[in-house]
Amino acid sequence: MQHSDNDQAGGESLSVEHRHTAPGAEAGVTRDPVCGMTVDPDAGKPTAVYGGHTYHFCSASCRGKFVMDSEAFLQAADPVCGMNVDRATARHFTRHEGQGFYFCSPGCQRKFEGNPNSFIGARPAIEAMAAGTQYTCPMHPEIIRDEPGSCPICGMALEPMGVPTGEEGPNPELADFTRRLWVSAVLSLPLLVLTMGPMIGVSPREWVGERVAVWIELVLATPVVLWAAIPFFHRGYQSFVNRSPNMWTLISIGVGAAYAYSVVATMFPGLFPHQFRGHGGAVPVYFEAAAVIVALVFLGQVLELRARERTGSAIRALLDLAPKTARRLKEDGSEADVPLEEVQSGDRLRVRPGDSVPVDGTVLEGRSSVDESMLTGEPVPVEKTEGDVLTGGTLNKNGSLVMRAEKVGKDTMLSQIVEMVAKAQRSRAPIQGMVDRVSFYFVPAVVLVAVVAFIAWALFGPEPSMVFAIVSAVSVLIIACPCALGLATPMSIMTATGRGAQAGVLIKDAEALERFAKVDTLIVDKTGTLTEGKPKLTDVVALNEFEEDDLLALAASLEKGSEHPLAEAIVDGARERGVSVSTAANFEAVTGKGVRGRVSDRAIALGNHAMMDDLGIAVEEVKARADELRSEGKTAMFVAADGKLAGIVAVSDPIKATTAGAIRALRESGLKIIMATGDNARTAGAVAAKLGIDEVRADMLPEGKKALIDELRAKGASVAMAGDGVNDAPALAAADVGIAMGTGADVAVESAGITLVKGDLNGIVRARTLAQATIRNIKQNLFFAFVYNALGVPVAAGVLYPVFGTLLSPMLAAAAMSLSSVSVIANALRLRGLSLRDGNRGTS
Repeated sequence: MQHSDNDQAGGESLSVEHRHTAPGAEAGVTRDPVCGMTVDPDAGKPTAVYGGHTYHFCSASCRGKFVMDSEAFLQAADPVCGMNVDRATARHFTRHEGQGFYFCSPGCQRKFEGNPNSFIGARPAIEAMAAGTQYTCPMHPEIIRDEPGSCPICGMALEPMGVPTGEEGPNPELADFTRRLWVSAVLSLPLLVLTMGPMIGVSPREWVGERVAVWIELVLATPVVLWAAIPFFHRGYQSFVNRSPNMWTLISIGVGAAYAYSVVATMFPGLFPHQFRGHGGAVPVYFEAAAVIVALVFLGQVLELRARERTGSAIRALLDLAPKTARRLKEDGSEADVPLEEVQSGDRLRVRPGDSVPVDGTVLEGRSSVDESMLTGEPVPVEKTEGDVLTGGTLNKNGSLVMRAEKVGKDTMLSQIVEMVAKAQRSRAPIQGMVDRVSFYFVPAVVLVAVVAFIAWALFGPEPSMVFAIVSAVSVLIIACPCALGLATPMSIMTATGRGAQAGVLIKDAEALERFAKVDTLIVDKTGTLTEGKPKLTDVVALNEFEEDDLLALAASLEKGSEHPLAEAIVDGARERGVSVSTAANFEAVTGKGVRGRVSDRAIALGNHAMMDDLGIAVEEVKARADELRSEGKTAMFVAADGKLAGIVAVSDPIKATTAGAIRALRESGLKIIMATGDNARTAGAVAAKLGIDEVRADMLPEGKKALIDELRAKGASVAMAGDGVNDAPALAAADVGIAMGTGADVAVESAGITLVKGDLNGIVRARTLAQATIRNIKQNLFFAFVYNALGVPVAAGVLYPVFGTLLSPMLAAAAMSLSSVSVIANALRLRGLSLRDGNRGTS
């Protein structure tokens, strides 16, 4: 007996599924060991044999997870008593907060249902997140701390890691710096009027007198330097303590030197020799320079922090796609809106016209078109009918749908996309290593230049030489701040990963993005990548004493236990022809060759030429017929019964409508395209000829694909691999860049550096465009930063003084330094509007 009900236990909404009969007995069902769902063994669902037992799965995805790590799914610990429970035969099961729990007895199950939190711990989401939050530097993600603070390398404030919840509130550093900016600006303005007034026809110093004016400057500048600029001095001090010179080293030295010199000159002017005195015999002060420099640095920091917040707009847009509530259908047929957090796997939900799909699941009733553009980049709505898959966050257009929730919470595709984008935005591109090495030597070099400039002006400059020396040294320190250099790479990466997510291109890390821009060879799988991955049965060739229906019945009964798309085509084809399909015993999948087992007490094998060779079965009598089918682009498979050849079954997998245009665009971008498939050479060759693929490698086992990548890399090629199956995982991991189709196996997605949500080659075209544009953008940023410093430092040191007779003011140096950072940020943000064209010239 099985039923579902909703109980209020311990203040939690608890969805409970009861099982009081042994699997396979009166109920005639078993349990998926991966997700816990009940499965009818006669429903034609995927199976796997392990340790002599047959396990049944609700989907090919669950079977794939089980095959990759069977031991992890065989047993679960009872949360009450701690005993191990067999997942597949567990008689007592409860789902709580989207997670399945298994029990050894009804007593343990009742205790758990009475107060779940007493056995798994109270888990308020926000408190748990806050308690375990770690912080990292946006420029140096290798820095991870358990509490807020500043980066020991660059001094920048650490930011919380992970996915934003939307409840964090305003950035505290941005709020603090904005307040300090306003104070600095308000106090710096009268300072500028006092010192620069004569340039605009105002002479306040004449009204109050020189001595009083200097003391007014001291009063106005002191709060700016000793209060507003405290974060700068703290970071500068940390740079000395950590022996990691950075931009704050230069700012703190420059501002501190200008202010300290001015204070001494104001209070003890008699200590200064005549070399320090300007016109009228007064000792010049630079209060306005120190204050205005602080205000301008704050301006640059505030603009930078606001820009960094905008780079996270893609994540926030994705988070906003998920609705806050879902309309749940109850057992009595009534409907009610419930918070999204209360939706459980297995719930029936209604999605009304204009509503966003709340979670991932399958259509049970209704027909509608669904806009999936925000996840896939495809502008055309997709028709959805009974049995079709729905993705949380997509928009239902015109019809009403009833769906079954299957993946909720962090398991939904939208949640996984957000998590991947958040991680990618904090990853480092290899080019950043070069920037770090330059920055490490850059700051000491700038300090050395400032010292040399000071000595040169003091010894050889015109009177008052010491004033010129101080001005040039401070200007060098301020204008050379490497802020723009540090921002060049992270800003581009953060913006690009967000833009990619909006177009259905998920970047796992910055290294994958940089490498893909340099790739020259692309290896693609055939089934599910170039083709629809939904093959149809086309031919049945019976031999000897077999009739076509008998041969098809044996083949379909055997393939019923396989999750491969070709197997599904054979089973569906048999049912369409009215052929009865039974269940095979001792089913075994031989990777890269085929399957075998027993059907009606007969030993049946189905597979390629290699499979038949292993069994010692000759296929020469039908080889010509098989080759003829393959030359038509069909996949021909041999069927053997009791050690004798019984015939051929052939299926055809249509090429995706978008594939030809995508292949053309990829070749135009400079990529060599190689098809690597487990299919035979004739079938693969026929497909490749239609698409204009450069090279074909057929009859390849999973290890063969990996060996092909190793071979190409040994020849100096930079290789990307695109695939969607469990068998593609080793090759995806071995390639310079692995590209997984989001519609494929989970293990393939985990092995890849780039995932395409839509699952077709147009996504690769977009990824290639994005990667090349990002690297180009980073190089532009680095050019701006390096050229700016290369030109600015000599000018600040005074190389133009012999020609024009003027020195660069420290205030102008600070303005130029902030402008360089703003230019880098503005250039990086251009990637938000990048046009990502696919192979059919569509624009995302």
